[in-house]
Amino acid sequence: MSKPDANGLTYAQAGVDIDAGNAMVEAIKPLVRATRRAGADSEIGGFGGLFDLKAAGFVDPILVAANDGVGTKVKIAIETGMHSTIGIDLVAMCVNDIVVQGAEPLFFLDYFATGKLTPQTGIAIVRGIADGCRLAGCALIGGETAEMPGLYAEDDYDLAGFAVGAAERGMLLPKPGLKAGDVILGLPSTGLHSNGYSLARKVVAMSGLGWRDEAPFAPGLAMEAAFLAPTRIYVKALLHAIRTTGAIKALAHITGGGFPDNIPRVLPEGLGARLDLATVEVPPIFGWLARTGGIAEHEMLRTFNCGVGMIAVVDAADADTVMAALGSMQTVAFRFGEIIHHEGGERVMTEGRLAL
Repeated sequence: MSKPDANGLTYAQAGVDIDAGNAMVEAIKPLVRATRRAGADSEIGGFGGLFDLKAAGFVDPILVAANDGVGTKVKIAIETGMHSTIGIDLVAMCVNDIVVQGAEPLFFLDYFATGKLTPQTGIAIVRGIADGCRLAGCALIGGETAEMPGLYAEDDYDLAGFAVGAAERGMLLPKPGLKAGDVILGLPSTGLHSNGYSLARKVVAMSGLGWRDEAPFAPGLAMEAAFLAPTRIYVKALLHAIRTTGAIKALAHITGGGFPDNIPRVLPEGLGARLDLATVEVPPIFGWLARTGGIAEHEMLRTFNCGVGMIAVVDAADADTVMAALGSMQTVAFRFGEIIHHEGGERVMTEGRLAL
């Protein structure tokens, strides 16, 4: 740190560079503009972001809000210097929770905290956030960058995201009328998404592999690329299926807690789920983690998505129609299980085994 000048100590000498922050804001303005949509057309830089629900086409909306982070996946981005996709993860974790309610994500705000602001790193992160917003069809209308020396190490940072969506009154999910015999559809994940990384990083450390080494489970792919694969954003495909078929009764985003903790969140009392694990095409990264770390299947199922990032519940007669609607949006869905009566014990039962 430089010595105080003749006029006294400055904020920059305390480790906070206001000019760097202002320069970053100017640099990301084109990225933010690229996420504009109906209802959001103001520039960032004000004290609050604006959104016009009427201009977005809503008549009698219910707002749905969600916030999340990316967990310790951010450590891999920091350690590898690969910051371009962690923003997609940040958006995905929030907007996937919003669409589960049957709502359309409308706008997004981010919080980026770091020990020392490096504009090029911040710009790469925001570029990823803007990419995620475009994939979800929502506008990036604001955010906060906080430089906090002494709280974070110089190169460390953390992220939080905040999304707001809306659905017309009476259109929220889950719908009433879920019943035993309804079909559970599985939507494949792109890998770990943004959950289970504290365990995953521990397994990588045990393996002795570095982030730039080739992944044993994916020849030609570096470990860093495999573990930083961005979370899939299901929003546009699910909204299309919801609106064109009217047949989706419930959705569940498979995040921390896996199948046992997330599926019951959308089921009424008296109902549970039976899943056929043999139907899942498990991405090789999960098998490698299980074998290398000696992780039991039940622990895998509660820690990771194991290849299924989202589930949908539909009437058995509507399953093919919903799968076709999702397929028209380049989103695969498969029959993963069914809703069952639940009278006690575990609410999520499984049969078959994961191909680990």
